[in-house]
Amino acid sequence: MSKKNKILIYLCLWLIANVAYIVYFKVQVKAEEKAKAEANNAQASAKAKEQSIKDKLLSTFQWADIPAGTFSMGSPENEKNRGKNETMHQVTLSAFKMGKYEVTFEQYDFFCVATGREKPGDEGWGRGNHPVINVSWEDANAFAKWVGCRLPTEAEWEYSASFGPATKKTKWSGTNDEKNLGKYAWYGANSESKTHPVGTKQPNSLGLYDMTGNVWEWCNDWYGADYYANSPQNNPQGPSTGSSRVLRGGSWNDFDHYSFRTANRLNLPGGHNDYYGFRCAKAL
Repeated sequence: MSKKNKILIYLCLWLIANVAYIVYFKVQVKAEEKAKAEANNAQASAKAKEQSIKDKLLSTFQWADIPAGTFSMGSPENEKNRGKNETMHQVTLSAFKMGKYEVTFEQYDFFCVATGREKPGDEGWGRGNHPVINVSWEDANAFAKWVGCRLPTEAEWEYSASFGPATKKTKWSGTNDEKNLGKYAWYGANSESKTHPVGTKQPNSLGLYDMTGNVWEWCNDWYGADYYANSPQNNPQGPSTGSSRVLRGGSWNDFDHYSFRTANRLNLPGGHNDYYGFRCAKAL
């Protein structure tokens, strides 16, 4: 074979190899692009499915519109059994929405199934429309964020719970009269030592149910014993750090009427119990 023919053969082989490489490269690129597109489509489909689940869950919520306003947070010095951490001070809040009801087992269980979380126990009292219990602050916060809401601030909670006729503040949610507590709250004297379905007592002036009794409700804030003395007037968010979170409202387990006053402040480092629950809030 002549040298010229050898060169031609080498050139042909080289061209064939390069063409084959180019074809292979294009096929690989197309395969990668297809795989990437399929992954993006799958991700988008999963996000759409998750959002659909969230929207379905959110549609089960009923909201009360809480008007903007200024109120005296805390309690007067002559109020019976008041805590030293209830220093009265003026607070001004922007309008927001508050859940009419405490978050129920039905709603929370939906969240657990969608996110693979373990469902909390109900102590044998019933799930469905009963307020969810045995949830920590972290659990409550995770639920609220996942569904696109948040936990109310301590100031928002007290303002909403104590809002009375003609904007006058009430000692318990819905009433200033101890004799009427049974109309508005499930507590030690009438609860039979268990929770009850939400919304079965009378609401307060804003249409909020169970703000007093049934379950203590987690608020968003860190707790600060002296925070009231240094709190900003407008939309206070609580201390920037802390070791315990705020709970409000009292529960089925409380007999002392003064422990579930709207101004009373409970704080705990976390954990869960059969009288801890929560409700959600969100911006207008």
